[in-house]
Amino acid sequence: MEQFLHVVGGFQTIAEPAVFGYLVAGFLIGTIFAAIPGLTGTLAIALILPITYSMDVTSSLVMCSAIFMGGQYGGSITAITVNIPGAPCAVMTAYEGNILMRRGDGARALRSAALASMMGGVVGAILLMGLAPVMAQAALYVQTPGKFSLILFAFFVIIISNDQSISKGIVATLLGLMVATIGIDVASSKARQIFGFPTLVEGIDLMAVIIGAFAISELFVQVTANSGKKHDTLESLPEKVRWSWRDFMPRGADYGLIGTYRYIKFAMIGYFVGVLPGAGGSSAAFVSYAEAKRSSSRPEEYNDGSIEGIAAAEGANNAMCGGSLVPMLTFGIPGDTTSAVILGVLIINGLQPGPQMMTEQFSVVTPMMAALLVAALLIPITLLFLGPWYMRLVSINKAVLFSGIAVIAMVGAYVSTFSVFQMGAALVVGICAYFMQRSGYPMVSFLLGFILGPDLEVYMRRSLAITDGSPSIFFTSPDSLFFLGLIVVFFYFMVVRTWASRKRI
Repeated sequence: MEQFLHVVGGFQTIAEPAVFGYLVAGFLIGTIFAAIPGLTGTLAIALILPITYSMDVTSSLVMCSAIFMGGQYGGSITAITVNIPGAPCAVMTAYEGNILMRRGDGARALRSAALASMMGGVVGAILLMGLAPVMAQAALYVQTPGKFSLILFAFFVIIISNDQSISKGIVATLLGLMVATIGIDVASSKARQIFGFPTLVEGIDLMAVIIGAFAISELFVQVTANSGKKHDTLESLPEKVRWSWRDFMPRGADYGLIGTYRYIKFAMIGYFVGVLPGAGGSSAAFVSYAEAKRSSSRPEEYNDGSIEGIAAAEGANNAMCGGSLVPMLTFGIPGDTTSAVILGVLIINGLQPGPQMMTEQFSVVTPMMAALLVAALLIPITLLFLGPWYMRLVSINKAVLFSGIAVIAMVGAYVSTFSVFQMGAALVVGICAYFMQRSGYPMVSFLLGFILGPDLEVYMRRSLAITDGSPSIFFTSPDSLFFLGLIVVFFYFMVVRTWASRKRI
């Protein structure tokens, strides 16, 4: 009953005009950023991170939560209209939706994507509010050796989830761990890894790493990708793009085509995939799409403009929002890149995610959970009123856009600590991250290595101190053995069986 009252209190909090204004603004920012090819909701949160210093904790978390939901949905807009996924999780939406767009049925595709996104977001938020406190209670039984093995398991899943190369995932994670060791030793309070430069004693700030890895590097990626290419304008798009608001009104036939059961099924898949650290919206969308095609009564429609395929992908990637916040709030381990940045927001505001926060400060995060649900309900409403205007986003002059983002990013890196060194560090991290991305090294592995590295080191040292340096404690503690066993299970199913199936092919 106490948990239920906290949830009700969360909805009452976001009903306040000022907080609700931040929610709507965050949702629109996330949607717009994700709808612009090359920009993401993660980038949006990274850019507004300095603004959260002047906001109270509740408003900043509500805004970030709304950006998260809007960012997952917004990628479907350009995915359907111009076959350019605004976010990686919208790849399958582009695969099916743009076929309908070229047939002149793009409005139906956009309506279906919005409806599925709303259903997925609502189910994911409800599951988050209902299951997160339960998992927090279970987390209280995880002792120090188990926490070390849990973070090790998170690193393992993140690394093997990299589709391009497991070895590159390992390298990116180790680089993040190495950068995290620069500055003061978390255990001995002595300077380390400063290489004779006194300024490195202060270490690399989380804000500098986030802005560098996701804002500065993305600018370099987009500038080099668009150099020499003629900028697309609205006039170059198909005539069918210019719809009126009536074309975006919900239709009962759209809902009836999929059915309540399948909407909930897609959302459940997305939620539980999101709980896995490092899985993200792309994995949720692919898994849901594959299952929808396998169990569909109309499999012939797939690969030829399937509304069901759009619903499967969009429902799952928006439900993933709620799932990815579960490990972040209960264990301090982000489920994907965006929740990793939200973790940074919590830390910057003096909150330490974990079982204690979920039991003693649950009321602090319930507005963020409620914001996820309300933001999901805003999806079809905003499509109804802003649908025709979404198409104009692709006509923004890229030179003006990227220049503005560069200025905001560098100023944000300075304002976070008022340190010129951190501003320079953000630039250096951004340049390095750009070359890492070009070579296929995953940024999520690098960022999580940086964020979780200090905790991994602390838990390892504390555990070894209990047994006078003997690592046997990791193999004798039941909680540690559980997570080490999960590593073995995931290694078998995600690595061994995958290699075996490839050899048979």
